[in-house]
Amino acid sequence: MPLLFPLVVAALLFAIGVYAVLVRRNAILVLMGVELMLNAVNLNLVAFDAWHRDALHGGQILALFVITIAAAEIGLGLAIVLLVFRTRRQVDVDAVRELADRDRTDEHVAEAERAELAERAELAARAERAPSEPGDAGRADPAEQRPATAEAGR
Repeated sequence: MPLLFPLVVAALLFAIGVYAVLVRRNAILVLMGVELMLNAVNLNLVAFDAWHRDALHGGQILALFVITIAAAEIGLGLAIVLLVFRTRRQVDVDAVRELADRDRTDEHVAEAERAELAERAELAARAERAPSEPGDAGRADPAEQRPATAEAGR
């Protein structure tokens, strides 16, 4: 069998894997894309091993190592995806911002988010204080209004 056939199949597998990693937003599909790329590498290793007719079968041994490392990678990756799903209820890669490495533009966005949260907390604190203010008779507690109405009646 010519060497070209497995190399073309491996190139197609690798291209599909790169497409899955770059375009997909679901973390499980990204992991599947990585697995496709590793399988393309394994196919190349075995094809070149058969083409060189190596007596030690170095390509096949390397392929076994890649399969072992890929199994460990998929196990760890799925554990991370399950943990993210338990906390976030989604596995969208773009939605998980806490795990991202932030650069300067992300720091500006994070600062704006912190300012917005502080503003919301301040508004919530004002809303909690508003019923207890003496000028707000409509919202005040009826127990606080009784002495004022009793004195007004005298």
